[in-house]
Amino acid sequence: MKSFACGDVVPGCEARWVCSTEEEILFQVAQHAAGAHGLTEVSPELAASVRDAIVTVR
Repeated sequence: MKSFACGDVVPGCEARWVCSTEEEILFQVAQHAAGAHGLTEVSPELAASVRDAIVTVR
């Protein structure tokens, strides 16, 4: 399982995900970024920041 907390990249955001794969997290985060943060495009730098903040949970 993989976990990501948006607040690790966007201070103050409380959204969190736990998914089976990193790809699932990235999909959910892209939808969240558009709806909650108004981002229409995820830059390579932002995607890298998200990937770096994803942790494996057991």
